[in-house]
Amino acid sequence: MSALRPQFAAALAEAMRARDSARTSTVRLILARLKDVDIASRPKGIAQVPDEEIVSMLRGMVKQRRESVAMYAQGGRQDLVDKETAEIAVIEGFLPAGVEVGPAVEAAIAETGAVSVKDLGRVMAALKAKHGALIDMAEAGAAARARLNP
Repeated sequence: MSALRPQFAAALAEAMRARDSARTSTVRLILARLKDVDIASRPKGIAQVPDEEIVSMLRGMVKQRRESVAMYAQGGRQDLVDKETAEIAVIEGFLPAGVEVGPAVEAAIAETGAVSVKDLGRVMAALKAKHGALIDMAEAGAAARARLNP
């Protein structure tokens, strides 16, 4: 059973009781996106996606909103920047505590014996196997690349 799904339902009920329209709206967006992901996974024989995929979905939602914040800020739309920033805060509240990227990358490099950027694939595979959804793979990839570049 998923540990995140009940959190979404509880957060929605709490936000509705508090009459917090911004939080209610954001949790509803999360639930709608989760329903879409569940429906997309049905042809594979999966009724409900596991927590790892939910965390990945939440990270994608945060990334999407950060990109929107940059565009809105560039366009001078502070009202939309504030709205997206508030949504990011709500979504990040559901994400599990992440793994520190630096030490994880160092450990993966040591574990795989990587010495150059050519070994980046092995390092990333080790990170994904060990930390899965708990680490931001884009950030980890950039850190690993920087560490392996001479």
